[in-house]
Amino acid sequence: MAGEPLHRADAPEPLAYVLGEVSFRGLVLAADRRAFIPRPGTEVVVDRCLRHLRDVAAPRVLDVGTGSGAIALAMASEHSGAQVTAVDVSPDALALARENALRTGLADRVRFRQGDLLAGLTGPFDLVVSNPPYLPFEALDRLELETTLYEPRVALVGERLGARIAAEARDLLAPDGRLVLECGAGQAAALARKLRSLGYESVSATSDPGGRDRVVEGLFPSSFALAA
Repeated sequence: MAGEPLHRADAPEPLAYVLGEVSFRGLVLAADRRAFIPRPGTEVVVDRCLRHLRDVAAPRVLDVGTGSGAIALAMASEHSGAQVTAVDVSPDALALARENALRTGLADRVRFRQGDLLAGLTGPFDLVVSNPPYLPFEALDRLELETTLYEPRVALVGERLGARIAAEARDLLAPDGRLVLECGAGQAAALARKLRSLGYESVSATSDPGGRDRVVEGLFPSSFALAA
């Protein structure tokens, strides 16, 4: 009946999963329950990355928690010289990302590997980017049912992963390399403070299309790298 609350069993499947695909920065990517659906707000992350790399002929890029491969593939598509490595802990997500690399004709431009965040990786990279899980467990009750019922929880829930990536990235970034992180609404200020405490400079936050600060970035200074 109209006006009755939506029951969990009646929650609609996300349209991207129904259609089996989603558009991200002009790329048409396969979408299914193996990975989080890329959102328009994450396109801002790619914008910020490309801005930092516009004068670098062959930048080495690391995408941590690649999921469907959206960020990694967009970087490869829009920067002809980018050498992209994409990592994810989920073998299912990596399988989807590889399928999307083939689907977009970018399979020879992105190297995929399974791993937990930055563990086992060697640099240096000119840029490390990530849209990690950033929701506390209790926030799941406030999400739309179509998200909590259908999208993988491992891609949703993860506290302080951005700060962990920022700390570990210092061992992989080239001098004056850049770190670009997506975060949840209301988390940018704390994440920016964390980056400054870790030695990053030129730390800033960029808003998403809704006007909320959702992208935090910083520069890993050559002076800090040489002293480490």
